[in-house]
Amino acid sequence: MKRLTQVSLTSVGVALTQECARQFGRLLRLEGHSMRIKRRHFILSSAVVGGGVLIGYSATRPSSHRQANDELAQGSEKFLTSFIKIDPNNQITIYVPHSEMGQGIHTSLAMMAADELDASWEQVNITQAPAIDLFANGHILKGFAGEFGVPEALMPLVNASAHPIAKIINLQITGGSSSVRYTGQMAMRVAGAAAREMLLEATANRWNVNKGQLTTKLGHVHHNPSGRSLSYGELAQEASWLEPPVNPQLKSRSQFNIMGKALSRGDIPSKVNGSAIFGIDAYSENMLFAAIKLAPVFGTRLMSADSSKALSQPGVKRVIELDESIAVVADNYWRAKNALSLIDTTFSTSENDSISSKDIEDRFNQELAQSNGSEVKEIGDTTAAFRAAS
Repeated sequence: MKRLTQVSLTSVGVALTQECARQFGRLLRLEGHSMRIKRRHFILSSAVVGGGVLIGYSATRPSSHRQANDELAQGSEKFLTSFIKIDPNNQITIYVPHSEMGQGIHTSLAMMAADELDASWEQVNITQAPAIDLFANGHILKGFAGEFGVPEALMPLVNASAHPIAKIINLQITGGSSSVRYTGQMAMRVAGAAAREMLLEATANRWNVNKGQLTTKLGHVHHNPSGRSLSYGELAQEASWLEPPVNPQLKSRSQFNIMGKALSRGDIPSKVNGSAIFGIDAYSENMLFAAIKLAPVFGTRLMSADSSKALSQPGVKRVIELDESIAVVADNYWRAKNALSLIDTTFSTSENDSISSKDIEDRFNQELAQSNGSEVKEIGDTTAAFRAAS
């Protein structure tokens, strides 16, 4: 593979890639994840330092929808893109690569894909994408790179390397108000539009007609001159043999059928009736439970602990002392919690021991009263907008 001819561009690109990896590595360490580097990951990371070879990484792997069909599809169901699966009964499943935490993104991201697909919303199912590198959030890297002011000349490099980087560091994250504006706009809408193009092409190939004579509506492809139509489910297998177009035509706002409507959120019923599964509901045979006591003041440390009473309690397996906390592991949570209360702990002191929530609030109010703060970004004229609205 050829190296980049402009040394300065390569150096800047490598620096950006390394800094990106460092920042996300720091984030993972702060969240308590270890960075176990596999041989493949080490080779790919080293290739970046060697001069931009990482860009070729995607070409060495099967396309995303083919990988999804190989690893996730069951029976006759087919992935047209890695985010969209269609079965013969015309049921459409949209995989969302972000966590639903009450903000409604499972529904909103699925709406964006379904609208571009021209699907019938009643036939759309929404599922959480599994935590595998196929669903790594490369679009978030591209979005934030533009927001943080990466020069336009370097954006092609960012766009080419974002997904390989995201896969290397197993990046699947939800935050920064990025799901709709980055994954939604750059991935879900594109996936829906690409799948629609594939279905049109599959129909044109089957009927030997001009693709321009075909239209889509509510999960079907129509050939108006002959009055024929096929459901997406009938076309899914043939469409899955095609490669998704890279830059499909997206709808204009006036063409939206689903986006912008107040539809019922898909996550609400299970949360209301109690059937929703949360992290605390996870269970496996011989599972152990932990109760943890944190340092009472941020930044202080565990100095000593007498765990003798806790270790004598039934079901207690172990007491674990950490830098800023202590935990009891037992065969159920109630036993762990009760045993934890029996541990006599001593934490270090600090100058913040006497600071209360009210003290912090007073400090904020004082700063607001004495300073205008710092301006990060200004968009529009709020004063004029309020004046015009009055």
